[in-house]
Amino acid sequence: MKRIGNVVKLLEEAKQPQSDFVKLMDSFKDPYLVLIACILSLRTNDRTTYPATLRMLELAKTPQEMMGVNVEDLEKVIYPVGFYKNKAGQIIELSKLIVEKYDGKVPDSIDELCKFRGVGRKTANLVMTLGFGEPAICVDVHVHRIFNRFGYIKTKNPEETEFALRENLPIEYWIPINTLLVTHGQNVCKPIKPMCECCPVSQYCDKLI
Repeated sequence: MKRIGNVVKLLEEAKQPQSDFVKLMDSFKDPYLVLIACILSLRTNDRTTYPATLRMLELAKTPQEMMGVNVEDLEKVIYPVGFYKNKAGQIIELSKLIVEKYDGKVPDSIDELCKFRGVGRKTANLVMTLGFGEPAICVDVHVHRIFNRFGYIKTKNPEETEFALRENLPIEYWIPINTLLVTHGQNVCKPIKPMCECCPVSQYCDKLI
């Protein structure tokens, strides 16, 4: 992992299959859609989040539309994502705030995004990268696990990983790294029984050295 450019190139060339939800998120260029879809995905697997997101977008695609949605209707369409009742209320609440406080536009700073109830740094960073196209480092369990497994960093939790990567990872890799490592983590570098024998970047991994 010392040659991060080689690792990124090999992961891009591997073209590992992406989940439908990852593809959907990468297709969004609207920070609001990235924000509400990411909220749905928290503590929920992609197979459940993907169809729930599509159903949600049939109800509303803008904060103006969403603030008029009945919370019970939203609960019904996003079920069975984890904590669906809380998430429905959260999405409608932040949609109202975006309209009333931010003139209908999602704020383009991590600090402002984290002021929304239930929005942490992972979600805020993803909105910055996928929604605004700005360099940021979104760290989920895959990114945290793989960078530590490779030996690129030594951190105890995702927040530590984010700040360690901000210091060590060249900025040109900040935007693509989340999608690449999420896909790699879902297909090869799994939490339990990683498939090291077919890993395209195994030569850079401290686990195998």
